[in-house]
Amino acid sequence: MDKVIEIKNLSFTYPDGRQGLKNVDLNVYPGENVAVIGPNGAGKSTLLLHFNGILRGNSTVKICRLPVEEKNLKEIRKRVGLVFQDPEDQLFSLNVFDDVAFGPINMGYSEFEVKERVARALGWVGMGGYEQRSPHHLSVGEKKRIAIATVLSLDPEILVIDEPTSNLDPRSKWSFIELLKQLPMVKIIATHDLELVRALCGRTVVMDEGKIVADGNTEDILDDITLLKAHGLAH
Repeated sequence: MDKVIEIKNLSFTYPDGRQGLKNVDLNVYPGENVAVIGPNGAGKSTLLLHFNGILRGNSTVKICRLPVEEKNLKEIRKRVGLVFQDPEDQLFSLNVFDDVAFGPINMGYSEFEVKERVARALGWVGMGGYEQRSPHHLSVGEKKRIAIATVLSLDPEILVIDEPTSNLDPRSKWSFIELLKQLPMVKIIATHDLELVRALCGRTVVMDEGKIVADGNTEDILDDITLLKAHGLAH
């Protein structure tokens, strides 16, 4: 089966000398929902930023068989929708329409197609009718939905999300998990929220100190209390 993400022996060091990733191997296949869990500073966000070339380490990362390198970045960023932990990092326009239209306009779609993509993406996240609202006056849950719509407007094959349920109250969180369940593409989710992991992801990768320390069936990993305790994920 073709891999949608292929990473071999990836290491990455930040300019200050701190090592973010150490010898990471990871393959992700079509149809998978993969959780990436681990304590703060484990390397989860660093890994996510390699999926669309924001960060580049010492090894080849392949997305849908394309190496993540300069000449492929435009195509890769169409295929990988990256949603940051803080929706404010993704929302910078005066209204919701402009934020969601930003990607399709940059990719050179026609005005008609841009409008169609915006309407479809907002429909997917349950935010149709919000086009003229200011993103900065929305609730955190609504902002997170709009942030996802900004990447869904490009029809990504892979959705990469950092801490999707942080700062959400329980009702917003479960409504958000239901939304993610409906989306058909491969999902890779970095999170501390083990309820989300159990509800959404069939496979879980545990990271600590820049390394993958476990990778397997979600139920097996979440039931392994010794493993979770060893990596700061259980009391």
